[in-house]
Amino acid sequence: MTDAKPSKSARKREYQALQVLGEQLMLLADDDLAAIRTDDYLIEQVRHAKRISAHGALRRQKQLIGKIMRDVDPEPIRAALAEFGRADRQEKAVFRQAERWRDRIVAEGQQALQEFLAEAATESPLLDGYVKGYDSAPDSEHRRQIRRNIFREIHRMLVYR
Repeated sequence: MTDAKPSKSARKREYQALQVLGEQLMLLADDDLAAIRTDDYLIEQVRHAKRISAHGALRRQKQLIGKIMRDVDPEPIRAALAEFGRADRQEKAVFRQAERWRDRIVAEGQQALQEFLAEAATESPLLDGYVKGYDSAPDSEHRRQIRRNIFREIHRMLVYR
């Protein structure tokens, strides 16, 4: 008997894994969802599930998505979710890097700013003005606003370099 089919438990585990994969699609933004090359009916049902708020109805809709996933090739979906996850990790890394530079520039002043500008291979009179303004800010509210502005400028420079 070389043509033995998988056990009922194995099939159930596989179907549950496909349902979980389909549920992960519900976490994506509509633009990202549209970018995935898969069955249009599946995408339509995922969008419908995102609008459902009743617990029982949502559970049934997730089961329907799992059933549809049985007839769809899951590899393009897995690849797309992995790519979206990679992009998300990169965005978070840039955000953390911008926070670290902001904190260092605020603490060390012009020397840290010059090191950042050298690493970024650019100049920023706006950022230089923020750093000078931070030192002469009259109160903590102004300093907090300037810290935000410093972060925004650093983040912009890191994203578009």
